[in-house]
Amino acid sequence: MAEKKQTIKENFIAKANNLESLMDYQTDSVVSKTIIGKKAGTVTMFAFDKDQGLSEHTAPYDAMVYMVDGEAQITISGKAVIVKKGEMVILPANEPHALEALSKYKMLLIMIKSE
Repeated sequence: MAEKKQTIKENFIAKANNLESLMDYQTDSVVSKTIIGKKAGTVTMFAFDKDQGLSEHTAPYDAMVYMVDGEAQITISGKAVIVKKGEMVILPANEPHALEALSKYKMLLIMIKSE
C-alpha cells in the first residue's frame, strides 16, 4: 500500500489567508480542501451548500470544528448542537457525529491523530 503524501499547501505558507474566501460554495455539494495533511493530523476546509451534510459516522481521533461562515447542526452522540460563524465545537474520538447545513456554511476541521 502506498504511503499517503505529507503535505502543506505551499500558497498558505508565510502568508496571511482569509479562511472565508479560501473556497467557494458549489450548488447542492460539499467541497473540501486539505490545507495541511500530516501523519500527526490534518487541517481541512469544507464548504457545504444549504441542506447538505454528512451522515452519522465516527473517527478514531479527536477533532475540532471551527465555523468560518454560516450555521450548522452538529449532532454528537445524539446531542444536537447549533454552531454559528465564529464558534467551535469538539468532536471526541470514537463518538458518532453527523453534520447538517442549516444555511450555507464553511468550516475548518482540525483533526489530531495522536494521543
